[in-house]
Amino acid sequence: MKRLAALLAAGAIALAACAPAAAEPNFNAPAATRTAKESGLQTAIFAGGCFWGVEAVFSHMKGVTSAVSGYHGGSAATAHYDQVSEGNTGHAESVKVTYDPKVVRYDQLLQVLFSVVADPTLLNAQGPDRGTQYRAAIVPLTKEQRAVATAYLAQMRASGVWKKPIVVAIENPKQFYPAEAYHQDFAKKNPTNPYIQRWDAPKVVSLKDQFPTFYHADFTTG
Repeated sequence: MKRLAALLAAGAIALAACAPAAAEPNFNAPAATRTAKESGLQTAIFAGGCFWGVEAVFSHMKGVTSAVSGYHGGSAATAHYDQVSEGNTGHAESVKVTYDPKVVRYDQLLQVLFSVVADPTLLNAQGPDRGTQYRAAIVPLTKEQRAVATAYLAQMRASGVWKKPIVVAIENPKQFYPAEAYHQDFAKKNPTNPYIQRWDAPKVVSLKDQFPTFYHADFTTG
């Protein structure tokens, strides 16, 4: 599987260095001009490459009460890691985030996603991973989220922050299927995993550095 090859490569990198290598380049994604207007606990779905890292970042954000790794875009019959890893199921590795908009808004989640988690100029790829299952995507679950996401993508394209065309898509919501238990809270359970050290732990460090008001040290599980 592609993840296994990446894991072996990351292991070689970790053995060759005394400290984890830096993550992919970060971006200063703009603060949204169209802010979200929501009340009560809300749920959103994001895809941004390997779900371990996406989950890890959102699990360290204030206002996030739950971040669950899973699959979105395909059918129930193929919502299994071995099949999704083949890249032909329609699923993306995704994270379902529950958040309190009184603490962190939907547009702020988008800003974090495209600052420290996912490169929106990469098509069907993030970091060392390649395949449609690693695509970056926004999955709005409400009319308000769709309006905010649409406005934010337009703002991103006009910002000049990214030198290459932005290819991240807004996808229509389908059923979200939680991933296998061993994928949940993976970064917390496996902090010395070479892939986590090489690719995902630096994203959490970037969250702390770039968005200190959103960061909290505890990992929100579940």
